[in-house]
Amino acid sequence: MDTIERIKQQIAENSILLYMKGSPKLPSCGFSSQASQALMACGEKFAYVDILQNPDIRAELPKYADWPTFPQLWVDGELIGGCDIILEMYQQGELQTLVKDVAAKQASEQ
Repeated sequence: MDTIERIKQQIAENSILLYMKGSPKLPSCGFSSQASQALMACGEKFAYVDILQNPDIRAELPKYADWPTFPQLWVDGELIGGCDIILEMYQQGELQTLVKDVAAKQASEQ
């Protein structure tokens, strides 16, 4: 499976997915730390991919997403954005609503 196929599969299989540097518990950059903290504060489980452990994804995802930086938040197959957008949505209460709606939808499908 090539890298783009792997990215598409990860996005399809995880309704809330954060591509970041490091992990939510041990982020390797300030932006990834802020983004994962905002997501964790929403109170729902989310998947993440450490791009430092996956240099192929780190190289290919910006081209696939047409978004040059990390972290990248994908919800329900759609790119939401990076750290600034995540924090802005969180401060306005939009991120919490989006995450809870997607988590509830996923729970009802199982």
